[in-house]
Amino acid sequence: MRQEYEVELKDFQNEYLNDMVKKYDLPDTGKAVRILIDFAIEKADMESEIFQDERCHSCD
Repeated sequence: MRQEYEVELKDFQNEYLNDMVKKYDLPDTGKAVRILIDFAIEKADMESEIFQDERCHSCD
């Protein structure tokens, strides 16, 4: 069962998701987000790399 959630994204993050929707002919950005989350779940051995490493593409 799916539920709707509100997520805050920066413009470049939203653009990236929209690009992936177009590139892979996905139905919408929600599907792109679900794919990313499913990937993170499947790669449990990479959890610290995914979530602990600091990434800042737009830090001031």
